Amino acid sequence: MDWSKTKTIFIVVFSILNVFLYSLYLNRHMEMQNVQVMGKTSIEEALKLDNITYDPLPPYKNDASYISAKVVTFDEEEVEELEGQSAVILGDTVLQSVLDKPETVRNSKGDFIFTEFLNKYVLHGAEYELWEVDEEEGTALFFQKAFGEPIYYSPHAMLMVYLNSDGKVISYEQRMSEEFVSYNRKKDLLSPIEAIGSLSNRGYIKPDSKVKRVTLGYSTLLTETLVFAPTWNVRVELKDGTIENHFINAIEGKVLEFQLDASDEEKE
Repeated sequence: MDWSKTKTIFIVVFSILNVFLYSLYLNRHMEMQNVQVMGKTSIEEALKLDNITYDPLPPYKNDASYISAKVVTFDEEEVEELEGQSAVILGDTVLQSVLDKPETVRNSKGDFIFTEFLNKYVLHGAEYELWEVDEEEGTALFFQKAFGEPIYYSPHAMLMVYLNSDGKVISYEQRMSEEFVSYNRKKDLLSPIEAIGSLSNRGYIKPDSKVKRVTLGYSTLLTETLVFAPTWNVRVELKDGTIENHFINAIEGKVLEFQLDASDEEKE
């Protein structure tokens, strides 16, 4: 075996691989630069060409940063103090509970109001924010908040509430994080209009759509050390009335897609 020739081949192959990976990095970097270089007027003109409209965009402070946290290990004594329910801890980090009797969470107009339920039955319930109610599935999904903003679809910061056929709460499953700390220095964020422009440019927002809402939250960046990144949620109404939610990392510009895995759906 000609080791010298083999070594040369390895060097060439790895050089090509490095060039390829670097080109991918440059493409993503340039894409971000293009979005940020485009002025507000240019983005608005591009959206107008696709007949993409939007409601007034929210003011925002360009001071969000990465944050870190740790997963809550539920305490047996604290859980035993919960009233009106039977609760168990699974694997230290998951709390499952069944209420002694169904809890009404609808007002006289038929709207779901969970504030009293959260305060009465759920540990640190005020830290959770309602994301959506699926009456067909009989579930209500809540995201935990960090520094006042929701953490989107984190398996370590989520509350799933189960409803019976009358729309009353019968049980829930809770996961939680704590000790949130700003991580790294503050970085410039994509503005709401830049987030919309980026999603439209990449085909995520279809022509003839209307952006109904743009809100800032967080999404998981690293699962091993539990680091979250500032993230825009852009809610869009399509021409046929369908609602879509898009998520984009507010610092790196990466489009994110979330999905509860099968095991979580079965549990939750």
